[in-house]
Amino acid sequence: MTSIITNTSAMAALQTLRSLNSGLQGTQDRVSSGLRVETASDNAAYWAIATTMRADNKAISAVSDALGMGAAKVDTAYAAMDSTADLLGEVKAKLVAASEDGVDKAKIQAELDQLKTQVVNVAAAASFNGVNWLDTDIEDMQDESLNKTSVVSSFVRDSASQVRVDTAEVSLQGLSLFNSTGGGILQADPRDVKTIGGIRYPVSESLTGMSTSNYRSSTNAAFSFMFSGPLTFDDAADEITFDVTVDADNPADGISAPYNAGATTLNVTIDRAVVDAALGVGANGVISTYKQYAAVLNQALQAFDTGAYATTYTDYRGRDIVDRIGIETEQSAGLDGSYVEIANFTSNVGSGGLTDRSAFSARGQKMTISFEEFQVKPGVEIGFDFSVNGAAPKAYSFDDDYINTVLGRDDGKVETAADMVTVLQSLISADWPDVIIEQTSGNQISLRSDESVDRLSGAGTSIGFTGINVNIEPIPTMNFLDIDIVQNPSMVDDYLSYIEVVSGKVVAAASMLGSLQNRIDGQTQFASKLMDSLDSGIGRLVDADMEQESSKLAAQQTQQQLAIQALSIANSAPGNIVSLFQ
Repeated sequence: MTSIITNTSAMAALQTLRSLNSGLQGTQDRVSSGLRVETASDNAAYWAIATTMRADNKAISAVSDALGMGAAKVDTAYAAMDSTADLLGEVKAKLVAASEDGVDKAKIQAELDQLKTQVVNVAAAASFNGVNWLDTDIEDMQDESLNKTSVVSSFVRDSASQVRVDTAEVSLQGLSLFNSTGGGILQADPRDVKTIGGIRYPVSESLTGMSTSNYRSSTNAAFSFMFSGPLTFDDAADEITFDVTVDADNPADGISAPYNAGATTLNVTIDRAVVDAALGVGANGVISTYKQYAAVLNQALQAFDTGAYATTYTDYRGRDIVDRIGIETEQSAGLDGSYVEIANFTSNVGSGGLTDRSAFSARGQKMTISFEEFQVKPGVEIGFDFSVNGAAPKAYSFDDDYINTVLGRDDGKVETAADMVTVLQSLISADWPDVIIEQTSGNQISLRSDESVDRLSGAGTSIGFTGINVNIEPIPTMNFLDIDIVQNPSMVDDYLSYIEVVSGKVVAAASMLGSLQNRIDGQTQFASKLMDSLDSGIGRLVDADMEQESSKLAAQQTQQQLAIQALSIANSAPGNIVSLFQ
């Protein structure tokens, strides 16, 4: 029905228009913003996810910026390290030139000084934004809590929705060329354990050029004489006789009585038959040379089973020592001593230089070391093998914790000879209970096999350290800036060895920086891709489909016009009724 009070048609048209206006407004908002989820009311879950991801994206963008800063630091350090490697190569070339005879070392030193200054300048200039990894000021370069720095590497949100910024740690111990308190690559390493309390001895002045063994041993007893001849054995009455004693105990060795008198062979005889047996009948009984006399003596000593033999000698170049003949014990009598004696020598053809003589051999199972204070720092491990009288060596090692436990310290220092005795006893005594280790006088430390248990002397007796090693070596024990071939012309080879070691460390540092460059570049690329991925993911959740929204907008605008027309028609109906009463 039609009413002039209640226009239901207009009300319906108005309701439709309001609904269309609301939908149109939402479509217009999506078209203008490009978002289908702009506020939490649009879709609370998607809005929350998108908001969080946008925040993460901003954080990743900041990480990307930080990566750029880190890359700049690494690039600066790498450029300086690469230049340093080149400069050290030039230093090496100059030192090689200085090793030649006749060169002007003063002029080469002037060039070396310029190169040293250039290295210092390169290290000082390797700074980016006030950060310098090559010229540092670290209180203790070996302290891992102090010698590390870091660069930002990534932003991470884990499965528990916890976020963190990861960093790449950089150890300045392997990068710093010069440190204010020492320990830089081109400075003496403060971890140097020197002679390890006297266990080893230096063989080079510049590096930790130290012996890997410190060993004492002995040889069989012997004496020598100079040949004087010739000796001629014309008939059966011509002869030389003497007594031979071998391997008697030596009271001076510190062993206790009773002393074994050794094994004695009486009336060892050299006659024409012995000479012919040694030299052949063609010699006609004449001993002309020292080698012939040695052969004849050896023939007699062996024929009478004396336990001794004759020999000749050569020098360190293998050249014969002319006319020198030795008489030595074989140490085959099964006795503890090492001794040889010629007694009661008689001859009617001349002595050939041989007379009554005797000689003991020393005990090889004793040694003395001179103590030198040293410190074992964290991360340093010292090892060596120890053996007595040729027995299978046994391996030992210790570090700062061991030193601190044994000596009741907290700094890894071995300060006195008494400390060193305590350390060696704690290491060795359980396996070698017959070895006596004691401080003798001042800084001298004696290691010896107990004479009351071990009475041996001569060949086969020995004591000492082998396989000495320190896990951090080789390390420089001098400063790069101290190279001076004018003041120390004999150290050119040592300087070359030093440059070889530090050049290796510089190359290793450059390699590490190169690896870090690759890591940062990779992280930078990943951060860029990750931000793109997050943008895409957020878009999938909240972006509006503009084609769809545009079509909907056109349709809603048409519907709005139709709704307005419908409302107009509905409002005109009561007016038509009123006109009936006019």
